[in-house]
Amino acid sequence: MFLILTLALLPLGLIALIASLQAIRSADLEKEALLRVAVTQSARKLTADLQSDRTALQLTVNAFAHNEVDPGMCRRLGFFLTANEDSDGRFYIYDRNGRRLCGSAAPEPAGLAAGQRFDREQVLLLPQSQHLVSRVRSDDGRMVALSYYSRAHLESAADPATAIQNRQLVLHQGERQLVVSRPGSVFPGQSSSLSARLDPADIILTMTVREPPATVARLLSLFLPLLMWFAAAAIGWFVVNRLLIRPLVILRRVVAAYEPGEVLEPMQRVRTPAQEIIALGDTFREISEDVATHEAEMAEGLETQRKLTREVHHRVKNNLQIISSLISLHARSAHEPEAVEAYASIQRRVDALSVVHRNHFAELEENRGVGVRALISELSASLRGTAPAAARRFAIQIESDNLNISQDVAVPIAFLITELVELAMMLAPLGSMHIAVQEEAEGTNRAQLIMRSRGLVESEAMSAHLNDRYGRVLTGLSRQLRAPLVHDGEAGSYAIAISVLP
Repeated sequence: MFLILTLALLPLGLIALIASLQAIRSADLEKEALLRVAVTQSARKLTADLQSDRTALQLTVNAFAHNEVDPGMCRRLGFFLTANEDSDGRFYIYDRNGRRLCGSAAPEPAGLAAGQRFDREQVLLLPQSQHLVSRVRSDDGRMVALSYYSRAHLESAADPATAIQNRQLVLHQGERQLVVSRPGSVFPGQSSSLSARLDPADIILTMTVREPPATVARLLSLFLPLLMWFAAAAIGWFVVNRLLIRPLVILRRVVAAYEPGEVLEPMQRVRTPAQEIIALGDTFREISEDVATHEAEMAEGLETQRKLTREVHHRVKNNLQIISSLISLHARSAHEPEAVEAYASIQRRVDALSVVHRNHFAELEENRGVGVRALISELSASLRGTAPAAARRFAIQIESDNLNISQDVAVPIAFLITELVELAMMLAPLGSMHIAVQEEAEGTNRAQLIMRSRGLVESEAMSAHLNDRYGRVLTGLSRQLRAPLVHDGEAGSYAIAISVLP
């Protein structure tokens, strides 16, 4: 009878065993979901902390670049960074000459050479000094701000709200690796790891969690006497499936469908008396609220920065218009032809700078640089409008690829075109000018600017003008562009290589 009963209850025992295995698998899925949420939250918290400091550094370094620094700005920046880090937050501001303009009294951590301060990487890991350095360059590229973060601060900033024991955090950047957690925080054995990318995307945060050891008691729990399992098999399966497994599956689906910026409300769909699942749902809701708040704050800060930048450009444009108007008023009161032409020459150069600024401001929101074709077209129209009376019929032909250049390149190019067009108008007022800009080869980020006119053919009058003033100006502009200005006297052309944006 005992054998018959044992064989009869054996299928129920197998069902109980399968239910136990499924519960373990669901727990593993829950643990994986918790680990995924934790590493994602840690990455976003660390990204938000770095972005907040970068905004403060950006405003300060731009103020230094525009000579708008008040005596207390450096002290306030140090107070802000120290308050955020809760330690000796170290920061330093340098110019291109390596001169420190502002910074902490503590020595700068090793690992970043002086020649690497203006490199393109926004964030760099320094494993040898156990620091992470964040650098921000000014808009004009003349200043750089460096902020160093210690391993202890990175661990505190990346600490997730989800309680996960025996975890280890490691930052990766290419072949560089920085262990953020305290040494020995993860014991040897099996472990699970998940990674999330920070902003910038070349930094990867990896969280490793130790798996619980396989004990004898845990293994024996799967092979308890079948008679004890059979007594509570039906009720136990119903309870586990209805009150635990299904709520966990629903909770996992809600979390999997999460989109950044939303506020999760998983407990509106999950009905369970299990306090652990309710607490887990509340934790997901709190995490999503924190993420939504941080994203709103970041969006607000970005909008404020855009408004400030737009205001600065608006003031510059107004100042250029005032200068142009003053020159025009003085030119009207002049009676000597030489004075009138001098005022017109000055106004042409002011207009050239104004054209560059307008084109840069038009592309500011998209951050695409200055369009070469639009810049030369508007500049040519302005030059023909202010041409001397003898050169009113001077024609300018434009042939340009669809290229973009930075403002640092656009300003000397505008002045170079202005100087050569003015020289050609003086020497051949009834002639024309052909301006061509062609990309050298795809992927080289270089282009050739060629200007050809009958007035630029080698002659005694041209040599006199070059020796008088134009030669020195053209030489200075070619130095700004860091390329030789090649003159073909027989063809009447000037050519120079310029840098274009990718």
